[in-house]
Amino acid sequence: MPPAIDHLIPERVTANQLAARVEYYESLPSTQDRALELARDPATSPLPWLIVAEEQTAGRGRGANRWWTGRGSLAFSLLFDPADWALSSQALPERSLAVGLAIVDTVQPLVGEQRVGLHWPNDIYVAGRKMAGVLIDVLPGGRHVVGIGLNVNNTLAGAPDDVRARAISLCELAGHTFDRTAVLIELLANLKSSIREAAAAPIDFGRRFQDLCQQLGRELTIEVGAERTTGRCLGIAPDGALLLDTPSGLRKFYSGVLR
Repeated sequence: MPPAIDHLIPERVTANQLAARVEYYESLPSTQDRALELARDPATSPLPWLIVAEEQTAGRGRGANRWWTGRGSLAFSLLFDPADWALSSQALPERSLAVGLAIVDTVQPLVGEQRVGLHWPNDIYVAGRKMAGVLIDVLPGGRHVVGIGLNVNNTLAGAPDDVRARAISLCELAGHTFDRTAVLIELLANLKSSIREAAAAPIDFGRRFQDLCQQLGRELTIEVGAERTTGRCLGIAPDGALLLDTPSGLRKFYSGVLR
């Protein structure tokens, strides 16, 4: 029996002053594409601008990947300008991980003793399975669009086979459903504070990447363009780089596709 699905309440988000405007959709091809459309229009203000959908029919993941969105999950994109928070508008490798930490800080109190961690470069895992993913697009003018997919009240029973084999939702893990609007509000608050803290104290903040790295000690293969490198994962550096111990020595990767 699928879990009960509570509908999101946008007014609660704006009441907490976490977004200047919220666009809510029952169904949308992609919250990220809608946010990018808004981001390209300089008249889109004030920010942050939140786009949230109960269902995505063409949700985007990293690269050519797709994000499956089941009813009851959280699927949203936040359009903001870091300059509004007195931060650099450049694309920074650690910013995606800072968003990941915001998700960890939101989810960890909800799952008891289960360890929530980072799966470089942009996923959040718990109990060995993927619970959330992050996608960041940075426009030439500096505006950022952060897309997050978080499995909350959705059952994975209706997911594609490959997703069902490697994903998990909060309700399946905890055995009960959650107030998704409350989870969204907490996540948005953590997201802003996490990004600001990463900028204010990058070394201290970045040490958490290593503590939460769930790939530590594993053999990984990463592709960067046509180059493929295999090595033992030594963790994640404070600046967001993946550290691999390879036959040619220590290598640092700021981007790439894991195979």
